Amino acid sequence: MNALLSGFLPVFALIALGWGLKAARFLPEDGWRPVERLTYFVFYPAFLIPGIWNADFTGGGAGVVALATLAGAMLMALITFLAKPLIKVSDAAYTSVFQGVIRWNGFVFLPVAASIFGQESVGLAAVALGALIPSINIVCVLVLARWGVGQGGGWRMVGRSLWVNPIIWSCVIGTALNLTGLRPPDVLMTPFAMLGGAAIVLGLMVAGAGLSFRDAAGRPVVVGLVTAAKLLVLPLIMAGFAIVLGADRTALGIVLLAGSAPGAAASYVLARQMGGDAPLMAAVVAFTTLGALFTMPLMLFLFGFL
Repeated sequence: MNALLSGFLPVFALIALGWGLKAARFLPEDGWRPVERLTYFVFYPAFLIPGIWNADFTGGGAGVVALATLAGAMLMALITFLAKPLIKVSDAAYTSVFQGVIRWNGFVFLPVAASIFGQESVGLAAVALGALIPSINIVCVLVLARWGVGQGGGWRMVGRSLWVNPIIWSCVIGTALNLTGLRPPDVLMTPFAMLGGAAIVLGLMVAGAGLSFRDAAGRPVVVGLVTAAKLLVLPLIMAGFAIVLGADRTALGIVLLAGSAPGAAASYVLARQMGGDAPLMAAVVAFTTLGALFTMPLMLFLFGFL
């Protein structure tokens, strides 16, 4: 229990700090954007590359994590697609429902995984990110291209976003270095460790600064259902695939945390650019982040990690 609390509480305390600083206007309104960019393009690669470089992928856990998270997300996407006639919202709102149930926030997921399962789990966590980022981006753009209002240029945008995505490049570079069999020298690891520590702190504060609860008041039922589907249903689907695939305890834990991580702030940007319901998307991101404080430990409890 103490390990679990020490893993979750600091993470969500930093999210709350970011939200509080944004609410107090500690930085100018546009001051958080360069912080987010620096974290995303500099600090996060420094956190991921050494973790993947040092990871031990010989046990088969990486393949299970990749398959379970990808299969779970795609099944959830299929269910949401087939259920569209039953979801009584506008087309633009439907795109935000779709994004809300399958997209997730790596800024929250990675620090929690490292805190609960140790630094050696970062490689497995990065595998989940590498498997899901391209596939989820593609299906979300397809949905927005079909039902977004006045959308345009979707494939060009997603292609560019994937090409310049630092998380994908970090996974590629880290995996290539891992395959060389060489161990990273200390003179290189020390600055990586310093930059990686900044990634965790600033990434979580940026996630908190991006939260907006004001848009949920008009549609509490939709926001509540999407939040429940994302935080309760998706992790169970992913865990089911992981168990069928023979996941070990660490791999299962990583899959559970991936499934129960909150919605991604990037989904709001995509909704705004491609004619989705951006206010609804902002509300879903905010409430999944708040709810994940309870559902991430709940999932670990249900599967015997307490």
